[in-house]
Amino acid sequence: MAKLNLDRDKVDRCRELADGLIHPIQKYIDLHSTVSVERSVVRLLGCEDATDTPFGTKMPLANILVEKLDRNRLSMGVATWIGAALIEQPKLPVYKLAQKVAEGAINLNNFPEPNPDQVRKVINPLVGEAAKRVDRSRHSKDYLRQKFARVRPPLRYVIVATGNIYEDVKQAVAASRKGADVIAVIRSTAQSLLDYVPHGATTEGFGGTYATQENFRIMRKALNDVSYELKRYIRLCNYSSGLCMPEIAVMGAFEDLDFLLNDAFYGILFRDINMKRTFVDQYFSRTIIARAGITINTGEDNYLTTADAYHNHHQVLASHFINEQFGKRAGLKEEQIGLGHAFEMDPSIEDSFIYELAMAQLVRDVFQRHPIKYMPPTRHMTGNIFQGHVLDALFNLAGAATNQQIQLLGMPTEAIHNPLLQDRHLSLQNADYVFTAAGSLADEIQFNPNGKLVRRARTVLDNTLAYLEKIRQIGLMEAIEQGMFAEMPRARDGGKGLEGVFQKSRRYYNPFLESASASSQRGDSRR
Repeated sequence: MAKLNLDRDKVDRCRELADGLIHPIQKYIDLHSTVSVERSVVRLLGCEDATDTPFGTKMPLANILVEKLDRNRLSMGVATWIGAALIEQPKLPVYKLAQKVAEGAINLNNFPEPNPDQVRKVINPLVGEAAKRVDRSRHSKDYLRQKFARVRPPLRYVIVATGNIYEDVKQAVAASRKGADVIAVIRSTAQSLLDYVPHGATTEGFGGTYATQENFRIMRKALNDVSYELKRYIRLCNYSSGLCMPEIAVMGAFEDLDFLLNDAFYGILFRDINMKRTFVDQYFSRTIIARAGITINTGEDNYLTTADAYHNHHQVLASHFINEQFGKRAGLKEEQIGLGHAFEMDPSIEDSFIYELAMAQLVRDVFQRHPIKYMPPTRHMTGNIFQGHVLDALFNLAGAATNQQIQLLGMPTEAIHNPLLQDRHLSLQNADYVFTAAGSLADEIQFNPNGKLVRRARTVLDNTLAYLEKIRQIGLMEAIEQGMFAEMPRARDGGKGLEGVFQKSRRYYNPFLESASASSQRGDSRR
């Protein structure tokens, strides 16, 4: 495979700078928790149920239990008070406890502070059950991947987005039979802004389908069935960025998801979710994902929908370095960190395809062990479906030429509507043709060391290094406030969800953080 022969000292320096940037953020993370982290703990301890509301919807019991705890008590961790209740009623399941809290039959605020050793004694068996469940999910996926023949990358990744999980299943199965390797179920518009997770199977999403545990279960079963039919494992992807990032990570860990969109920046920049809330939530969510053997996908491709690709590719690479370090701090292996980038150069620029190849190869060279996710053109799709199909073919060729691992296939009608069956069929045909015709291209080509492509890649790396040095001088939060990523400035105390962040008490207890820390110190091979 062709190499750019990058200056490895510069690459190493970028990683050092990124690690230094997240060090103060990690200190903040270690001192704080959020309501979403605590609701995730409730779910992990065995409460996945919901209760009816006066509005005809269902509210997760985990939300109610956490909301009914006053903040002084919550600062010790919800597990402390669940433990206090179980010390008195050791045979009470956590979901029953939550029901009684919702009904007002039990008030966790009335319990005296329990002995920590007694709390651990009643909580540890529940932690063990959660760990076994997550491990079973990981082993189930590993078994199917090994059972069926390995697919030659790049994986063909397509989306379904009908709003109705049962219609999504039909489209996902049809796409799988036509050659798709990964099915991503797009979330309903603005679900990331909900501070609760909808419950049950849903049929009325807008622009996508709600991410719920039951929807995950329905789609995973359908994809397992078609995997056996095709003798080819079909992977499932969903989205966890947003106000419920840790909870959706738990749901994905329980329901055998392969990929989760999980980014340290996406919610901050594109959904105006408070950065402090996001940093704390992404850390805990990734500790769960690490154990579950899920691969995260980050969202740097979105930067190029708001910032010009030619002038701002260094922002993408800088974010890659930072996201990588956040992921490693949470226990993710490099093979679980799927960094995102995109084919978004203005096609009217002379040699734009060479510049696209330069960036694709640069990301591939710098992050050699990562399952890079390559996104199709969107910003410059005009509604001209014929020109769009040509752009998608060039995108597929770039993916084949640079050994991308995950290729999100573009759709001829990208700028018009969510894809229909025939759109997906054309996209899979396009990818099949290019990947077959150019499958070994990456092994055959070499780059001119003084040519435009190599010079462009080295320039982007140099700009990235200078950019990270600039951010180091002011700090990561200040850089976000100044709009240094995707040209989207966000205030550190602004946005949505800051009220859900709180400082931990010195006696704070989260058994799953303790378990993740212990596993990390052991270098736990199970992960």
